[in-house]
Amino acid sequence: MNIKVTKKSEKKFKGRYPLIQKEDLLEIPKSFSNEWVQFLDSRGQFIATGYLGEQNKGIGWLVNWQGKVDASFLENLFTQAKNHRISYNQDEATSAYRLFNGEGDGLGGLIIDRYDNFAVFSWYNETLYQKKEEIVRAFKLSFPEIDGAYEKIRFASNSLPESQKLYGNDAPEPLLVYENGVTYATYLNDGLMTGIFLDQKEVRRRLTEGIVAGKTVLNMFSYTGAFSVASAMGGSSTTTSVDLAKRSLPKTKEQFEVNHLAVEDQKIVVMDVFDYFKYAVRKALTYDVIVLDPPSFARNKKKVFSVAKNYGDLVKDSVDILAPEGLLIASTNAANISLEKYKKMIIDALEEKKVQYKFQEMYQLPSDFKTNKYFEEGNYLKVFFIKIKK
Repeated sequence: MNIKVTKKSEKKFKGRYPLIQKEDLLEIPKSFSNEWVQFLDSRGQFIATGYLGEQNKGIGWLVNWQGKVDASFLENLFTQAKNHRISYNQDEATSAYRLFNGEGDGLGGLIIDRYDNFAVFSWYNETLYQKKEEIVRAFKLSFPEIDGAYEKIRFASNSLPESQKLYGNDAPEPLLVYENGVTYATYLNDGLMTGIFLDQKEVRRRLTEGIVAGKTVLNMFSYTGAFSVASAMGGSSTTTSVDLAKRSLPKTKEQFEVNHLAVEDQKIVVMDVFDYFKYAVRKALTYDVIVLDPPSFARNKKKVFSVAKNYGDLVKDSVDILAPEGLLIASTNAANISLEKYKKMIIDALEEKKVQYKFQEMYQLPSDFKTNKYFEEGNYLKVFFIKIKK
């Protein structure tokens, strides 16, 4: 099947930009084929092979600018992905990392994570999911050491469960994985989440290295408390984990327990983050370190939160309960906000609070989250360590 792109879009696609939007096509097919598609310029010349598939961003991906997509092409993608991660494979202190990162590894719409000897596939559109058999076959040839796999359905579907077994052995529950020598309890078949966000491994490593030793740490939007556990392993005097989800309490306790850390030395609070800021001000609580890593978008009964609109408010609220010389770890995974814009949002909030500040360290995606240099929005993670003096 051949599809022509608009003259306006030719240049970016010939320049290896991979994501297709509706406005890039001369004519949008009434239904999307499950076949690989040849995309042509306005003169009918070949640009690349790719596919169309409805997903939360765009309507498809370009995959191969050299020719067709077949079994050997897919095998080669997985082999290259494996070679790129040899250092992780050889690191005995880390057993959970990303094996294949969508367009960064050459196939947008598919992500595969490794948890010990198990893999978790995330499918972002139905077209690739229909090609599951050929993709999994190629994966198994490159990764014979993987004992079993699960899959997450990250596109709208009425008939598919959001998580299910894909092949091989069952993973234990919990499956204990290691990252920089810290143990994390994960659940590979429990909804879309596994219990840990692997893109933050370098930030957690920094916490284990002692940057928070002897300090009090407040972890906002704490999920399963991974930052808190890393802080405790790095010698923090105490941690406080705050999240609105009720299950964050038992999940966070479990993470401390699997590392043989006394849960009673830590605080775990089930509460709306903005309410907790107010509570901390009322009780005159202060913290040496505050970790701010909210979801890009969240809604509760009282308000809607989005990083683009409300991140500055979080920074200002944090300043109010930071110790006189504190550390703010500001993080976002919002792909629609550039690094420059994100930094400006933080600076504007700090300027409004009239404090002295210094940006000390910055982290983006670790190397297992391989990015595509022609697709900047794929490098979504932005983390700043900011020293604040009041």
